[in-house]
Amino acid sequence: MANMMILIDPNKCTGCRLCELVCSVKNEGASNPIKSRIQVVKWDEVGYYVVMVCQQCDDAACMAACPVDALWRDEGGVVRLDKQRCIGCRLCVQACPFGAMGYNQDTGEVFKCEQCDGEPECVKFCEPQALQYVEASEANLRRRRNAAQRVADILKNVP
Repeated sequence: MANMMILIDPNKCTGCRLCELVCSVKNEGASNPIKSRIQVVKWDEVGYYVVMVCQQCDDAACMAACPVDALWRDEGGVVRLDKQRCIGCRLCVQACPFGAMGYNQDTGEVFKCEQCDGEPECVKFCEPQALQYVEASEANLRRRRNAAQRVADILKNVP
């Protein structure tokens, strides 16, 4: 199985938050952005939206913090949560540098993005295509190209 990830293009995000709604409905059965595995953070000062979702880190801090090994990586590279093993200590929530782990106050359960078993709902419903589900190697290539373009744009303005 290919190592897939959700690639985010913040320049295309309109802040509609439909990704949050479809995620919470798919995973929690309720339209409640607080229970979404993906979050849209708005920077009011500049009118910019930052989409936060689990990055499926190679050296996942959430996995390292879990005292009962309730977080594990499947063959596709997705970090998954075993709810039966989870004791609800929330150390993984604190450890995630992206704020991508969540805690459901109603059920007392930790949750995270597991990419909807290979068919992320957030990606399907993202009209401006700010979210794409791609192979990790393709995502890295796109990021390198974007960084190179930004450097080229900066150098054009250097006398």
